[in-house]
Amino acid sequence: MSKKLLDHRYDFVMLFDVENGNPNGDPDAGNSPRVDAETGFGYVTDVCLKRKIRNYVDLYMEDCEQDAERKNACGILIKPDKPLNRKFTDAHEALQETKADTKDIDPQVQARAYMCSHYFDVRTFGAVMATGGKEISCGIVRGPVQINFARSLSPVNVEDVTITRIVRTKEEKEKEKEQYAQMGKKSIIPYGLYRAEGYVSASLAQKTGMTEDDLALLWDAIINMFEHDHSAARGKMCMRKLYVFEHESILGNCPSHILFDKISVVQKSDMPPRQFTDYEITIDTAMPSGVKLEEKI
Repeated sequence: MSKKLLDHRYDFVMLFDVENGNPNGDPDAGNSPRVDAETGFGYVTDVCLKRKIRNYVDLYMEDCEQDAERKNACGILIKPDKPLNRKFTDAHEALQETKADTKDIDPQVQARAYMCSHYFDVRTFGAVMATGGKEISCGIVRGPVQINFARSLSPVNVEDVTITRIVRTKEEKEKEKEQYAQMGKKSIIPYGLYRAEGYVSASLAQKTGMTEDDLALLWDAIINMFEHDHSAARGKMCMRKLYVFEHESILGNCPSHILFDKISVVQKSDMPPRQFTDYEITIDTAMPSGVKLEEKI
């Protein structure tokens, strides 16, 4: 297990698609797929993408063979197991049980370090851990890994598909002679290719304790985050491409937007796209000095 902290900055581009599904429902719009009202382009929030990464890491640590130390270091803070304030309290109680003489160190600083060392999503995405009052506060962590909203490469067409259910929910319906069916609907996108961009700050990673092992797990989670998230509502979702730009220096050798522009994705024809091959990907391989590009998938 590598405990080496990151000393290179990274930028990355994800391309994923959805077929006959809802990649990210909007609860304010009847859980319909999120769409930019002005342009018709679909989008997926950063919160949705981070949730899938968290879920994969949690599943990976549970089901795969890992040493106890690694599992203990890769917990997930943001998940529906127990209240956050209980976890913050546990951190303070665990610190009080240690034999190390840390009386001169601010308890909140100790608690923040404890959370970073025990939770993968805290040292990668950061967290606000001051919800339970000063006594159990674990401070605020600015995460080195940030992801933008994903946006579709073409306008998407949201279709409402009517569905029926013949199973009765109320006993009184059993007395009806005719077959009883309830009507419903599900909102889908026939096809959409989405692009999301992200950043990994090595300078912030050194403050949170994010290691090279954590980075490798992040890439693995991004590549596989749809593989264990299938459902009838989301349809067929696939991570198609993951491009990673690695800088030689800790602060980076080039602005991220210049690197993102190196990857161009355009629709081949005017027909509505219905598959990944309806797009053409062009990569400008002439990288700025000190930057190299790796295609992970």
